[in-house]
Amino acid sequence: QVQLVESGGGLVQAGGSLRLSCAASGRTFSNYPMGWFRQTPGKEREFVATITSSNIKYYADSVKGRFTISRDNAKNTVYLQMNSLKLEDTAVYYCAAATGDYLSREVTNYGSWGQGTQVTVSS
Repeated sequence: QVQLVESGGGLVQAGGSLRLSCAASGRTFSNYPMGWFRQTPGKEREFVATITSSNIKYYADSVKGRFTISRDNAKNTVYLQMNSLKLEDTAVYYCAAATGDYLSREVTNYGSWGQGTQVTVSS
């Protein structure tokens, strides 16, 4: 099991940037893919981005070209750099650790989740 703590959320104007961080502990961080998901009230949790242990990255179409996922294995931390933010990016963002070494956008393939951090984009 791995423990995850997100930080970096907040209020930002449309067109602005934020960087989310997710600190992991309790398991060999570097061996597993990490993902970012987001959720708004009344909707299912939505895939945003994932990065494998070998730094292969995969993004949702809605964020491709605007968001960048990265990881620092020495710090057991994964990041999500969010640029050109839009109103529709407003959500609670969750960090997650995959249950195996695969590239996946499916919520069910992630076994550990952080508590979430709120991102609000205003006009």
